[in-house]
Amino acid sequence: MSKDSLKFFQSYILEMADIGGENLPKSVSTKLGTKLGKLYKERNPKADLETNLKRIYKVLKAKPTVNKINENMWSVAIIHKKKFCPIGGCYRLERAEFFNKNICIPFTLGFLHELEPELKFEAEIKTCIVSNNTKTCNYILKIASKND
Repeated sequence: MSKDSLKFFQSYILEMADIGGENLPKSVSTKLGTKLGKLYKERNPKADLETNLKRIYKVLKAKPTVNKINENMWSVAIIHKKKFCPIGGCYRLERAEFFNKNICIPFTLGFLHELEPELKFEAEIKTCIVSNNTKTCNYILKIASKND
């Protein structure tokens, strides 16, 4: 995918929010993550959560690492080749929170909820290309049983 195509995608997302409010891209992202999770579950039902989590970032040509901090917390790092995020673009601090809250986190959580419906997930972004002008996005993934 070319950088121009990605820039178009990013503009499209921003226009979608301008027209329909922030819940529109958030809902679309969650639904797309859910659909991808369902597809992954059908293709490889025995794959563990860590493997599937890595796969969604490899598709973006990124190098993911997932480290278990403890039973309820994982550290996820996604390293890109350049200081350019395929979802949020290059460094633009004013866009970072929008893309994190309405695209990145909802997509990932939708994906994970589909794979592991008995668990609940939260993601806390630590660093992001769009807000930190680096090649890396880092977040903490918190995991708990829905019964807790």
